[in-house]
Amino acid sequence: MSQARPTHDPAAAAAAEEQRRETLARLLEESKQIRGNSLWSDAWRRLRRRRAAMASLIGLIVLVILALLTPLLPLQSPIDKDLKNRRLLPPEWGAMTMGSREGLGFAEGSLVAELRRFDAEIDELRRQRGELSDPAERSAMDEKIRQRTRVEHPFNQLWNKLGPVSHLMCRLRVSLFGDYAIPSIFGTDKLGRDLLARVFWGARVSLLVGVVATLVSLVIGVSYGATAGYVGGLVDAVMMRIVDILYSIPFIFVVIFLITFLGEDNVKVWLQDRGIEQITIFYFVIGAIYWLTMSRVVRGQVLSLRNEQFIEAARTVGASTWRIVFRHLVPNVLGVVIVYLTLTIPAVMLFEAFLSFLGLGVAPPDVSWGQLLNDGVEALSSVRLYWWVVVFPGAALAATLFALNFLGDGVRDALDPKMKNRD
Repeated sequence: MSQARPTHDPAAAAAAEEQRRETLARLLEESKQIRGNSLWSDAWRRLRRRRAAMASLIGLIVLVILALLTPLLPLQSPIDKDLKNRRLLPPEWGAMTMGSREGLGFAEGSLVAELRRFDAEIDELRRQRGELSDPAERSAMDEKIRQRTRVEHPFNQLWNKLGPVSHLMCRLRVSLFGDYAIPSIFGTDKLGRDLLARVFWGARVSLLVGVVATLVSLVIGVSYGATAGYVGGLVDAVMMRIVDILYSIPFIFVVIFLITFLGEDNVKVWLQDRGIEQITIFYFVIGAIYWLTMSRVVRGQVLSLRNEQFIEAARTVGASTWRIVFRHLVPNVLGVVIVYLTLTIPAVMLFEAFLSFLGLGVAPPDVSWGQLLNDGVEALSSVRLYWWVVVFPGAALAATLFALNFLGDGVRDALDPKMKNRD
């Protein structure tokens, strides 16, 4: 008995093919409407839901912008002293004129007039230089112009060690605001200096210490911890024992020793001859202290990742050890590193404030928030309470530290996978 062969219906087959194409087209169109979220975009979405963290982030951004633009703001001089008339004045709203103090000796008691006079003298020297034909005389005149600009410029009496960018910003500030300066709404200190200007200029130093020292600890700690965790074995054991030994050293004494050593006259001269400022060494010394915990955190993360399939694939294609560590492992631990960074910056700033409070940190005429607090405590008296010399610098430091800690907590929660389903 023969079996009946199935009949082939071209029309049904064409209809089925058309239906399949329509289904695929619809699925493709639906897939285009679906957008995936990366780790960072998902973390940013969750971070935006935390009001305290976002308010802290906005506040820190505003603070950083104001600190960067401090030379451009119409603030009073942070270093000009007036012991006779303005010592320990409470907050006031009286108008101030830049260069009006008699001791400055500015033309017409005005910074604008004095700057105009100085520029005219420099222009005259340059005109005389253009009339000289002897190369030796021209070179001597160039040196005279540079020396006068470096030593006798009016800005030198009102600001300390202005770099090229800050000097240009101060020029623009004079062009925009003239002699106008914001009143002493934070009062003055024991030497008659405007406290508002010193708080703003101190923010530049304190924030720079926090950022630079934290970046130094980031580079050292991540490199050290990632290398130890990936190589493992005897190398890992030796590197971690070194960390344990360093942990046992009281670093406050190490910092005091280094700062005292750097403060020696011979060392200062040696550093100045090479264009290295003591405050720069201070940044790196603090950063070299805070890398130990970073290295341990990174090492633990690398130990959990070094046997993953993407690392085995990198080994299979012949990637070198350093490429695997810095190209594949380090980017995968950045989440933990960023969280730790947001917690390290306030710790570094607080440590700098502590050292400056003890008189071992930023040296005058540079100013930081810790140094301002030290000056404020010295100005306190049992006879009369000069509250503003402590309250305003302390409030600036406390608000910044609170904001950094709130932001650190928010970033930690945003990058924590366990928190993902709670939002």
